[in-house]
Amino acid sequence: MNTRLESNKKYFILDMDGTFYLGNQLLEGSLEFLKKVEAAGKQFLFFTNNSSRNKQVYLEKLAGMGCHIDESQLLTSGMVTIHYIKNTWQNPKVYLLGTPALEQEFESNGIQLTETRPDAVVVGFDTTLTYEKLEKACTLIRNHTPFLATHPDNNCPTESGYIPDCGAMCAFITQSTNVLPKYLGKPYKETIDYITSFLNCTKDELVFVGDRLYTDIAIGAQHGATSVLVLTGETRLEDLEKSDVQPDIIVDRLLDLTAYL
Repeated sequence: MNTRLESNKKYFILDMDGTFYLGNQLLEGSLEFLKKVEAAGKQFLFFTNNSSRNKQVYLEKLAGMGCHIDESQLLTSGMVTIHYIKNTWQNPKVYLLGTPALEQEFESNGIQLTETRPDAVVVGFDTTLTYEKLEKACTLIRNHTPFLATHPDNNCPTESGYIPDCGAMCAFITQSTNVLPKYLGKPYKETIDYITSFLNCTKDELVFVGDRLYTDIAIGAQHGATSVLVLTGETRLEDLEKSDVQPDIIVDRLLDLTAYL
């Protein structure tokens, strides 16, 4: 394990739920961490795989917790997915399994939502999911419509436990159709490419911080960026013993990472 971060590390890419807050509760020390990062001459960027909300909703949620940031300091897997779709199809049309907030984000970015002959079926973290939506998605995918997903997370942490996330919803569809989705979001290459382009930096300058081995830590491990595991969310120390994915640094909570600056 590293004992400090190299001086070339400029950008902390922070997960949100389970790392900065848990559900609607700010984790202790999170705001102080941001101040110490800025005092050290570094920058931070929030990136969440949770596509049930759009950027504006997240900005309002953070502000309600006393964290006031610029919209340029937050990205989502929904934004990566929109970017991918617009670079893959001209005048794209998709069948979207998503919340009204995600639907609004897709439409405001020029993607037409339709149930008829879409270019792709896209699954997000849809807290408004119905059997009818699943049935339509499965039918389209069986008829060879490409299958995309905003992120692979199986569960979303809340104050009262875990609830099914996008990966679990995709598993239902895969079980029915025998088709796996193309996942976007963390830990996939499309996300690290989007972040480095957005920040105009190299992956060597990034430090990914989060609570999940198979997303937050894997994106660093698989693409040559530094990764930091916090123990305030999904992962427990004992999980590391049976994992092929290992972080560069482990801390109990976000604020403890300041010792490595």
